Amino acid sequence: MLVVGGGQAGFQVAASLRADGYDGPVRIIGAEHHPPYQRPPLSKGLLLGKMDRARLLFRQPSFYPAQAIELRLGETIEAVDRQARTVATSTGDVLDYDRLVLATGTRVRPLTVPGAELDGVVYLRTIDDCDDLARRIGEARRVVVVGGGFIGLEVAAAIRLLGKPVTVLEAAGRLMGRVVAPVISSFFADLHRERGVEIVLDARIANLEGEAGRVHAVAMADGTRHEADLVVVGIGVLPNVELAQAAGLRCENGIVVDAHGRTSDPAIFAAGECTSHPNRFAGGFARLESVQNAVDQAKAVAAAILGRPEPYDEVPWFWSDQYEVKLQMVGISAGHDRQVVRGDPAQGRFSVLYFKEGRLLAIDSINRPGDHMTGRKLLTAGSAVDADQAADETFELKTLLPA
Repeated sequence: MLVVGGGQAGFQVAASLRADGYDGPVRIIGAEHHPPYQRPPLSKGLLLGKMDRARLLFRQPSFYPAQAIELRLGETIEAVDRQARTVATSTGDVLDYDRLVLATGTRVRPLTVPGAELDGVVYLRTIDDCDDLARRIGEARRVVVVGGGFIGLEVAAAIRLLGKPVTVLEAAGRLMGRVVAPVISSFFADLHRERGVEIVLDARIANLEGEAGRVHAVAMADGTRHEADLVVVGIGVLPNVELAQAAGLRCENGIVVDAHGRTSDPAIFAAGECTSHPNRFAGGFARLESVQNAVDQAKAVAAAILGRPEPYDEVPWFWSDQYEVKLQMVGISAGHDRQVVRGDPAQGRFSVLYFKEGRLLAIDSINRPGDHMTGRKLLTAGSAVDADQAADETFELKTLLPA
């Protein structure tokens, strides 16, 4: 078993194979020099210095030899020979496989304006990125964050908590506009502004200005300028599909797989953010960027490899921590035709329920973990939910769950 990728999905495939009784050779190839670790804390606890680096690791280094998992770090796969069932590594080795798992993840989407190559323009994806960003924040006088999605807002919150002035530039008309309702966008815009963050919506960047090779301002299309000696870019990610494409595997917004993680080659599987998979909650194929997706899809891949196939059919869920506020999301709200609010946004505790043709699609909750957990069960069971009834905060959603 050869696993390409040392992130959440790659680790989970290897760990599940061992936990489920596979006793043959297992090898993980990871591009980073760190053992597999969690990424969500990078923009939260680790950046703030509130989390010890050792707690990031899925398992301590001793886990891998104890489980007879060969962990090769700082190495990438350059090519796959499907006929010979071998891969060529960046170190010049040729490794064979019976089953290959591509868990290649994603990479940051680059900012493509003049000046984007200047020193002081940074991204957050890895532990090393986090270390570099924390150092730069400590030295910065003024920070601009490009992107008002989860990563951009989490980083902006951390920067304010670290005492530095920050401006968020969002190209859309509202924050997190692709994934949440306007009431949630407004709630977070107010939250950040109350904490001293300057937010600019419908922002169009013309170029980044520099001096002696270092960024010192962001110039906008409308002629305004935002001074900055540090620019953090968080405008999304791109799936790492190049290896799969070069091998002739089917790719469409990710490596296309079935419900068991099988690619168009029966000897090759894929899992995690790099995959496009059938998802009944999305109403078709979807590529999801979440811990839940990586873990549950990786477990399905391991089960299929071991000849005990269990289709991946878990309800998607996500979360974001900003200051003391927790946003929890379950389901996929795209395509909804109605939304109702449960609770009072002014109190900082409310949920938005999304419906399509009377069917519950998703629930986004602000500091209401009970609604989130009940929502997971309702969506998994496909329970009927009346929108007007759900909007009544005195009504207990859990009474709609099957016995």
